[in-house]
Amino acid sequence: MELEIVEQSENYAKFILSDVTPTFANTIRRMILSEVPTMAIDEVIIIENTTPLYDEIVAHRLGLIPLKTDLENFVRPELCSCGGQGCTSCEVSLTLEKSGEQDVEIVFSKDLLSQDPKIVPVYPNIPVLKMAKDQKIFLEAIARLGRGLDHAKWQPISTVSYKYYPCVEFNLNNCTFCGDCVEVCPRDIIKIEDDEIKAVNIINCSLCNQCVEICELDAVNVTTTGKDFIFIIESTGALTVKKTLIKALELLKEKTEEFSTLVEEF
Repeated sequence: MELEIVEQSENYAKFILSDVTPTFANTIRRMILSEVPTMAIDEVIIIENTTPLYDEIVAHRLGLIPLKTDLENFVRPELCSCGGQGCTSCEVSLTLEKSGEQDVEIVFSKDLLSQDPKIVPVYPNIPVLKMAKDQKIFLEAIARLGRGLDHAKWQPISTVSYKYYPCVEFNLNNCTFCGDCVEVCPRDIIKIEDDEIKAVNIINCSLCNQCVEICELDAVNVTTTGKDFIFIIESTGALTVKKTLIKALELLKEKTEEFSTLVEEF
């Protein structure tokens, strides 16, 4: 198994994972989507709401605001020593109180005040609602750790996808350098220069096979190795991409060891 980083930032990563099975690649994707926990608003107590939005809509919007997550100091409620009753180890309280002072007032995610400075909205300027002058919103929101398996608001990523690594080959004995494959390629992968045809930036190939279909001389062939994959991960910002991937692998290891123990006890 090999890992090659193509692009990497705090909330984005593109890498090539080589010499693994499609099952293993999909397992990583599913672990990231379903098992890596993050903080999200899970309960909203509306004290006063005279804005145009119903309480349920406000609660729904608050739940979808990504929150920065501290996995070292918090646990999921069902795993907490308090038995899910609520304590400082499994939940954080955020309050929102704002009155309309202008004809049009916008409530942003930054207006949520957290009792824990580490658990705050990732982006401060996410619009929550609009209110008119003299209207008011006052509420308490409870954030808890959860998994994407239970609700999409707890998914740490906005995108996680993979595709087979493409292999583009040319049969120079059949090729007449007509350029049809160059014109039809949607990603500009194929180039003809100085009576030479070649594939560039192969990682961008979408495996659409349009170049193969348009060539009547069978001079172009697009295949895959079946064991090399290009991954793209975009984080919501609740966790960095690196932390998300490491946590997913840790959870996969735990589940594998648990399954192994169960088999031995069978």
